[in-house]
Amino acid sequence: MSRSGYRRTVGLILMAGLGVSAAACGGDPAGTGGGGQGAQAGAKVSITVACQPAKTAPENRKAWDDDVAEFQKAHPNVVVASTDQQPCFDPKTFGPKLAGGQMETVFVVPVTNYNEVIGKRQALDITPYIGEIKNWNDLRQDVRDLVTKDGKVYGVPNVHYSVGLVYNRKLFTQAGLDPDNPPKTWAEVREAAKKIAALGPGHVGYGEYSGGNTGGWHFTMQVYGRGGEMVTPDGKKAAFNSPEGKAVLQNLYDMRWTDNSMGAKLYNGWEALMLAMGGGKVGMMLGAPDVVTDVVQKFNGNYADYGITGFPEAKASLSGGEAYFINPKATPEQAKAGLQWIDFQFNTVGKGRFNFARGKQIGNPVGIPDNDVYGDSPTGKAIQEARQANAALPVSNYQPYVDASATIPPKMEPPYAQELYAVLDVAMSAVLSRRDADIDKLLADAEAKANAVLASKG
Repeated sequence: MSRSGYRRTVGLILMAGLGVSAAACGGDPAGTGGGGQGAQAGAKVSITVACQPAKTAPENRKAWDDDVAEFQKAHPNVVVASTDQQPCFDPKTFGPKLAGGQMETVFVVPVTNYNEVIGKRQALDITPYIGEIKNWNDLRQDVRDLVTKDGKVYGVPNVHYSVGLVYNRKLFTQAGLDPDNPPKTWAEVREAAKKIAALGPGHVGYGEYSGGNTGGWHFTMQVYGRGGEMVTPDGKKAAFNSPEGKAVLQNLYDMRWTDNSMGAKLYNGWEALMLAMGGGKVGMMLGAPDVVTDVVQKFNGNYADYGITGFPEAKASLSGGEAYFINPKATPEQAKAGLQWIDFQFNTVGKGRFNFARGKQIGNPVGIPDNDVYGDSPTGKAIQEARQANAALPVSNYQPYVDASATIPPKMEPPYAQELYAVLDVAMSAVLSRRDADIDKLLADAEAKANAVLASKG
């Protein structure tokens, strides 16, 4: 699932009157606008690109605008139009948007959907153009393998992450907890949540998702953390109706109804809990490091307030990510231009998302650790050095996460994850909204529905 996430945090200075053109809204899905099949060398090539920061993040939107202008100056034959759908990937609209010809030239896909998008030929084979990504060979081989099928490359990995516990250090202090000694077990999470909730009306000790596929996503995180599985090894049957799955729901039920530490509000989508976290009254939530980035940049949080630690009692940590793909309707000229944009904005140290000096200047939480797709390659080391040199916050706030991530085995999301997450949303919502929730029945019902989904996929 993309935190941004998916969800990317990294407007538009264009030719007069272009704006976010019809190419970004349908009718010309790959943004051909003058750069079609018959385009001659030097002719204008128009592309649309996803994940422009929202208007609610004006500094980052302006940074994106500036990057577009710089990119177009270096590539005078390319015109870039941006779309600002947030989050960049929405499981409810992604399929219809792609099938309906409204997808951008450059669009983002979470790792859970790679195989489906590639299998349905909804992404361009970019193998002939991969040289446009100058440091392609520095990308981790395992994440490159995820976007490669039958020797052909279909995407450029952009994010790779594992999950931890994000917490509000300020609330920890107010509740008499030690922010430098965050919870290591679920029992400690539960106790900390009770103390934070006791701070007064509106305070939520621990926030959890219940809808929009995010409930099932977080259920999966916790099942993995407890050592369970979502599907059988052959991928044909659900495996979450297990002691681990029951423990997840029972723990949440107890926190909600016995401890009263989770509040009464249901967080039915990615944005809802992030907004609450940014409001400063939610003590803890599960998430990758980019949760802090988004909370600060999109939801007005104070970066000094947040810390990250390892996943409680983790036997494994859900690991996910995303990649940028090219619309299969793109012309060769557009494919090259799209990859040149990806290379500039997302893969060049000192530019775009890796312009840490600018990020620090505009108030971004530079210094938050990322599980970079570049690992310890030369590019990866250069990114880490630049990040630390421009850190705008105490990196010690995140050292527990860094230490834990080095020892917790990563575990990828299950097959057909979005469909399974939608099924588990029901169980997550039930235990958080109904005092009479029957956990055994909820898991049995979810198992039956998940098995039907898996059977339909073959």
